[in-house]
Amino acid sequence: MKRLHVSVGTTDMDKSIAFYSTLFGTAPTMERDGYAKWMLDDPRVNFVVDHKITSQGVDHLGIQVENEDELAEVTERLAAATPISQQEATTCCYHVSDKTWSSDPQGVSWETFHTKGEATNYGVTRAEAGAEAGVVSEAAQTDGDACCG
Repeated sequence: MKRLHVSVGTTDMDKSIAFYSTLFGTAPTMERDGYAKWMLDDPRVNFVVDHKITSQGVDHLGIQVENEDELAEVTERLAAATPISQQEATTCCYHVSDKTWSSDPQGVSWETFHTKGEATNYGVTRAEAGAEAGVVSEAAQTDGDACCG
């Protein structure tokens, strides 16, 4: 079963965690330095607030899948609609995942991913990967080895 993913950038983790914990009626499922995640079943969503994302507000949307077959299915549909970028066994947001990235016609980034396990580090953000490679903005957004931030 698939789960909607929403990633929101914040400048104030404490206020964001308090707000969303009250809204969702529960504390985050995972909380790390500058990162909090709620895995909710009602509504079925993987909701993240992240201080490491350079934008404020909604950064990207996504679909979290439960297995490789579901990832292949959604990736195939995305590839039929728009260019995609794929990542395998990438460390991002304290997890190890296989991912497919795309953008809708308005430029909204979509991440489709299968999480394989937790990681002890956040990973390298797209902005950091772009800076390391001497690339800016859009090129950094599509870097195949970079995280969602």
